[in-house]
Parts: sequence; C-alpha cells; structure tokens
Amino acid sequence: MTIRDALGRAGHIALIFAGALVFGLVAQWLQFPLPWMLGAMLFSATVRMFDLPVRIPVQTRQLGQVLVASSVGLSFTPEALQVMLTLIGPMVLAAIVTIFVGYGVAAVLIRLTRAEPITAILASLPMGPVESAVLAEKHKVPVGPIVFAQTLRIIFLVVLIPPLIVLLDGTISDAVAVLRNVAWSVSGALILFSFGLGGSVIARRLGMGNPFFIGALAGAAICASLSLPITPFPYLVLVCAQVFLGIWLGAVFDRDLVRHARGFISGSILTSLLLVGLCAGLGVVLTHLTGQPWQVMVLATAPGSVTEMALTAKILQEGLALVTAFHLVRIFIILPFAPLIISWFVRFAMRWGL
Repeated sequence: MTIRDALGRAGHIALIFAGALVFGLVAQWLQFPLPWMLGAMLFSATVRMFDLPVRIPVQTRQLGQVLVASSVGLSFTPEALQVMLTLIGPMVLAAIVTIFVGYGVAAVLIRLTRAEPITAILASLPMGPVESAVLAEKHKVPVGPIVFAQTLRIIFLVVLIPPLIVLLDGTISDAVAVLRNVAWSVSGALILFSFGLGGSVIARRLGMGNPFFIGALAGAAICASLSLPITPFPYLVLVCAQVFLGIWLGAVFDRDLVRHARGFISGSILTSLLLVGLCAGLGVVLTHLTGQPWQVMVLATAPGSVTEMALTAKILQEGLALVTAFHLVRIFIILPFAPLIISWFVRFAMRWGL
C-alpha cells in the first residue's frame, strides 16, 4: 500500500467516524437509549444504501465487543452469581421455549416467502449473523438472506426494545446518566480491560463462537467474582464501543444484500417483529414464575443481541448479570445443538407439507 493509499484509507475511516458521531449527537439530543449505537447504525446504513463504501477495520467491532462485555462482566459479583444459580431452571426453560417459538416463526416465514426450510430456521433462531452465516455455509444454503434476517431482527431489538422499556419504566429521566456518571480509575479500568482482552484471546484460540464477547465477559466476570480492584470504563470508552458496533450493524444493509433478499424482505420484517413480540410475551410469563421485574425478563428473553440488551440493562441499573446469563445459557444450548435443531425442523417441515 502506497502512502497515498494509506492516507486515503485513513481519511475514509475518519469521515465515517465523524458522520457516525454527528448522528450519535442528534440521537443523544433526542434522548434515545443507546444513542451512539443507534446514531452510528443509522448513518452507516444510510451510506450503504447510497451504494457508498463503509470500510472500517474489523478490529473495531471486536474491540467494541470486548469493551461492552468487560463492562457487563463487572456485574458478576458473588451475590449476583448466587441469584443466577437459583434461576438456572427458568434459564434453560426459556432457551428451549425460544427454540420452539423459532420453529413456529420459521414455518410462518416459509408460508410467506416460500423459503427453503434450512434457510427459514437459520433466519428465525435467535443467534448472531456471524454464527448463522457459518451454519448456512455448512448446509450449503444462500448466506445473504439469512444474514439479512438476523441483522434486521437485531436492529429491531435495538430500535424498539430499549426505548419502549425506558418509556414504560417511567423512572428514567436521562437514559445515559448511569453510563456517564461512574466512578472510575485508570488502574481499575486497565485491569478490567486486560482481563477482558485476555479472555477474548483465549476464547478465540479455543475456537469458541463469538469469542470477543464471551471471552471478555468471562475474564471480567472472574475479576468481579474475586473482588479484584477493577472499576468501570469512563463514559467516553463506552461511547466509542457503541459507535464501533453501530457502524458494523448498519453497514450490513447495502444495496447488494437488499437486491438478493428482495422477495425475503417483507416476510423477514413480519417474522422478526413476530419473534420479538412472542419472546417479550415469554419474558412477561417468566416475570410471574421468577419474581423478577418485567423489564429484566423482557431483556433476558429478547431473541438475540446480548450486547445491546446488556447495555440496556445497565441503563436500567437492574438485573444486568441476570439478563446476560439468560442470553449465554441460550447461546450455549442453541449453538452446540444447532445441527440437531435444524434437522428436526426439516423433518417437521416435510411432515406438515411446508
């Protein structure tokens, strides 16, 4: 790469981040929850829809995941771990019910779009775009529509769930105050980041799915459970993490992907909203079974997007470790058993003429 190319690349990255920050400022002025993520996501998607490039190093997304996961890991105190152990039954139950809800939503998607059964179930199971894309390649089905559906649902979750919960909660006047007004120290933040980064490196070497979130979360949780001298990150660090993740989410929606998923778009929109609504209903039911606040249970059962739901729980200052634990239990049930879940759905689809 020549010096001219390097300068052009650096200028492009600077412009993308500048635009994302401007949109984030507007979202913060409008008092949106997760304003920097929503603003960056909207800016990035707008740029891609004009068929312009968004070339950001993939390491920025990975760094954003490490920062958010490390921040979430702070909540895994010994007291929080005791509460989680008492609710392991509802966690497993929620994961299993969500799989069957995904079956129903996938059946609706087939009826609406005539999608192939493997494509439909991979688009409907709550997992990340990356994990679903890997499974699509293994099963030799088109990746584009599946990534589109998974990312669309995450965006719906980010756009709908946090603002609705904050609005219905009625006690939060400033949605980012809890993230902004934290006591922190340089040494405490550096120790937290070191453990989070170390955990993500180990998780990646072990070949774990989503290593930069799960590994960093594990590293930070170990710190918190051992009561090591760690502190939260300053607000500016979490702003950067939100921007990194928001740009990545929005950049998925380019014209090419929309063209390939043209007949899939309307069905994906309807089924994504259906899945979000059904999982929210499951959260309300679990509220009565567990005695936990409804806001916590709705976030805990949201179909995917553990990073964004954990950030919302942090804003609510309630149930952060519990929300994260529900999502992790579901991840560790769905991903290892995904081939079996898919094969069962294919049999179901054939039996019922789907």
